[in-house]
Amino acid sequence: MGVFFIKICVILPHMIKEISSPQNPEIKNLIQLQEKSRKRRKEKLFPVEGIRETGLALKGGFSLKKLFFCQDLFPQEKLIEFTEKQDPEIIEISLEIYRKLSYRSSTEGLISVFKSRENSLKNLKLEKENPLILVAEAPEKPGNIGALLRTADAAALDAVIIANPKTDLYNPNIIRSSVGGVFTIPVATGSTKEIIDFLQHKLIKIYAAALQASKEYQKIDFTGPAAIVVGTEAEGLSEKWLENSTQNIIIPMQGKIDSMNVSVAAGILIFEAKRQRAKCDF
Repeated sequence: MGVFFIKICVILPHMIKEISSPQNPEIKNLIQLQEKSRKRRKEKLFPVEGIRETGLALKGGFSLKKLFFCQDLFPQEKLIEFTEKQDPEIIEISLEIYRKLSYRSSTEGLISVFKSRENSLKNLKLEKENPLILVAEAPEKPGNIGALLRTADAAALDAVIIANPKTDLYNPNIIRSSVGGVFTIPVATGSTKEIIDFLQHKLIKIYAAALQASKEYQKIDFTGPAAIVVGTEAEGLSEKWLENSTQNIIIPMQGKIDSMNVSVAAGILIFEAKRQRAKCDF
């Protein structure tokens, strides 16, 4: 009896559109989503570049609308990993187009488009009775916001709240610099007043990083419900935070420079709070 070999192919239950022209309206629209926050807000869509970031957005429960892939870099059969539970439009693009769209020097061959969320405080659900939250007031640089989100993910914070945001959370530079951390932690935005009211209503103590009337951060008890609040390196926190702070806190400087990067400062404060909480768990 002869031996028969059967080759089993995975067939995606999707129609795949092919685009080879950079002038295609789909490509022009994607470029606008990458470059213009107004476009992202209007269409309530945002692009994500990369395999890991796309996977994190899916795990975070975001709705996947489109997948652009380059067959030369990302084999079609791998698409099944991203389409098992959702039904996005799938578009194959040429290597030329992908290189035009890609921000990275490394080539992964995948760009996705997700539906954005309403990141208002009213939608923020705190799962724990004893939350630890990071609040950043008016951060301007997407790189700093991304670094703050990445630190928040590393510490498994309960939430990150951005006060008076200067850019939308779905800016590709924020997604890229956070390495997808914007999808892994609950994130909300609001005005300074709205956030203070929210924290006070939840009986969460406010620890504002400021020079005035401050205590060294190591001397603060972070074991209860706490919000660590940081401002910009140039201007610090607004007066409203200082008026409503439970306690202002400071990181003592031992060199000749009297400030440090906001994400570094936040990391020091956050992990001191985590250290204290871990000690209390024993």
